[in-house]
Amino acid sequence: MKKKFIYTILMAAGLVAGCQKDLLTPESKNAVSTLDLAQFSTTARIDGQVLGLYAGLRSGDFYGGRYLIYNELRADNFLAQSSNSVTAYQTYNYTVGNGAQEVTDFWSSAYNTINRCNLFIEGMAAKGTSVIGDAISKNYVGEAKFIRAVCYYSLLQLYARPYYDGNGAKPGLPLRLTGNSVAGNYDLARSTVAQVYTQVLKDLDEAETGVPLTYATALASTTRAHRNSVIAFKTRVYLTMQRWTDVVTEANKIVSTAAPFTATTGVANALQADYTKVFASPYTTTESIFSMPFVAGTEQGGGQSALSSYYYGVKLYSLNPTGIIGDAGWKATDKRRTYITYTGAIPYLSKFPTGSPTYADYVPVIRYAEVLLNLAEALARSTTSVNTRALALLNAVRGRSDASTVFTAADFATPGDFYNAILKEKNIEFLGEGLRSPELLRLGLTIPGKGTVSAVPSTSIQYIFPISATELIYNKLMTDNL
Repeated sequence: MKKKFIYTILMAAGLVAGCQKDLLTPESKNAVSTLDLAQFSTTARIDGQVLGLYAGLRSGDFYGGRYLIYNELRADNFLAQSSNSVTAYQTYNYTVGNGAQEVTDFWSSAYNTINRCNLFIEGMAAKGTSVIGDAISKNYVGEAKFIRAVCYYSLLQLYARPYYDGNGAKPGLPLRLTGNSVAGNYDLARSTVAQVYTQVLKDLDEAETGVPLTYATALASTTRAHRNSVIAFKTRVYLTMQRWTDVVTEANKIVSTAAPFTATTGVANALQADYTKVFASPYTTTESIFSMPFVAGTEQGGGQSALSSYYYGVKLYSLNPTGIIGDAGWKATDKRRTYITYTGAIPYLSKFPTGSPTYADYVPVIRYAEVLLNLAEALARSTTSVNTRALALLNAVRGRSDASTVFTAADFATPGDFYNAILKEKNIEFLGEGLRSPELLRLGLTIPGKGTVSAVPSTSIQYIFPISATELIYNKLMTDNL
């Protein structure tokens, strides 16, 4: 489908996964392979490369905005106010083909970042460690492995069947673990979903022992990987795989046994008392475990990729009145409703309000509130009960924004009712933060319809993205989802 678009061919030169055949031009003297690892020759150069890994992760086509957008628009909480295909209308409408911008650009961005990580890890082993020493090298390589794990996990959420479907036996992704610095033969078959998840967990386990326990500043503790951020992300991965006891094991490392729930080692992560402070400058609360930073005038987010453009600034997508904002259990006095702002009769999400020309809202990747709710769900499902601690965790998240609501065991006739209450709380708490579609897919739930768009059952071909046209052109061992 649309595999011959010229822009996909031009884009291939910059892709890790979108690969090239032998070129008819001489080898570039500026190619990475010809630099004799000069980029690892000084501490300053190595430091710059580490920051470059994060720059790849926060590009507009990735966690700078569009990854969150795609996962929200595929679900039921937003309605299109425009049919512009450049701003993810095909994702919203489930009409994306292999050559759609969102399909090719996200694939490209994620694999480019993976390639940066691969080259960095190899360069540190070959030269960088001898320059900066073993201790700092271990920190930096841990950060690279964390970022690589985030990339592969994120790709799985859009381009592969959920883990529950065949226990990971379905086709996953090309698992690229060595760096590509020059053109060559990049044919690589898809690993299974389970094999990719195994690599994600391996990277996270190794990152946990490599990254720093903490940093000297709140900014670094929010924007760079530390031990707690790696553990937090592992709770998300294990939850996606429905490995409930593993979620509990990991979460217990950074969640105290009783309220007020806090991390007792490493960065002092905890719920921010005022929900609105999480989404306001300086964006470095103890709840902000890992976020993508943007700074007005110097490192601002980009135009149509910015969350504000979609939700509030340009108002490309409004909130669906019959989505979660229409739920009667979400009280009008709940502070999280502060971010529902009306233009006339149309509701919009104003959680990320800093639009043109600054686009300086930080983008949350994972927050402490998610860890608490991941733990609550895992405790409930692993014990098949309205678990007492799980109930306290749910109340902690609800109570900081709505003190008038306190759940009791009597509110839930069955454990299933309790599971659903936790899922609903996540839908409210993380509205617009890119969790909605993955939350549905990990459980094999139907994606509800919205507006004129029909519901998508788990058996539908539309449940996941097709594979990027560029990958299919240049990787002859790649197969499509269609």
